[in-house]
Amino acid sequence: MHIRVFESEQEAAAACAARIAEAVTAHPSLVLGLPTGRTPLNVYRELVALQARRRLDWSMARTFNLEEWVGLSPEEGGSFHAYMERHLFRHVNLSKERIHFLDGAAPDLAQECERYEAELMAEGGLGLVLVGVGADGHLAFNAPSDSLRARCHRAKLSRGAREANAMFFGDDASRVPLEVLTLGMGALIQSRRAMLLAFGAQKAEAVKALVEGPLTPSCPASFLQLHRDVEVWLDVPAASALAGRVQ
Repeated sequence: MHIRVFESEQEAAAACAARIAEAVTAHPSLVLGLPTGRTPLNVYRELVALQARRRLDWSMARTFNLEEWVGLSPEEGGSFHAYMERHLFRHVNLSKERIHFLDGAAPDLAQECERYEAELMAEGGLGLVLVGVGADGHLAFNAPSDSLRARCHRAKLSRGAREANAMFFGDDASRVPLEVLTLGMGALIQSRRAMLLAFGAQKAEAVKALVEGPLTPSCPASFLQLHRDVEVWLDVPAASALAGRVQ
């Protein structure tokens, strides 16, 4: 586990975006796992800026997003598909057939999860996954629990998770969907490379648990200790609870 600490979130995001750009350039057919929410926004902004400055070629890459709201179609403004269009996809030369997304409005959600899992496995799994960690240690929408699910599944959101995503629904948590479709822990742990983002003092205890704590489903992120190649990208406040394991 390689831990990288920066003076600010912006510095961390710029360095992380540069690393992703290097990976896409070195491996043009890279299969990327991409998150949504507030945490990766600056990374996407930096990738768009890099694209404008030196024209990265995304034409052979494939993307699989980690989650989608249940009940929202891709065209709806609050969907994670619409989020990705706004913040990354429309700014790079990814073809639509190479962008993979869960359909939260599918008539059979269990079948939709099976379809998505099969599509990802057909591509050989994730070559690089970018993921944020929640203050409670969740990854994607794999929340703390007595047990974790390996495969893509339907998950109910806690009140805290809905409040954390209210910013995408006019700051009204009551408008946030009650459920989400999410990749499971298996796809994240089996990715060939993982890059985890955590910014702000509110993430410090989750970062400590994922780096130093025991493997436990009460902190899903702790299972990244089993990963073959993981980088943890932090600002100083997020790293504040660590006991000297920083680079």
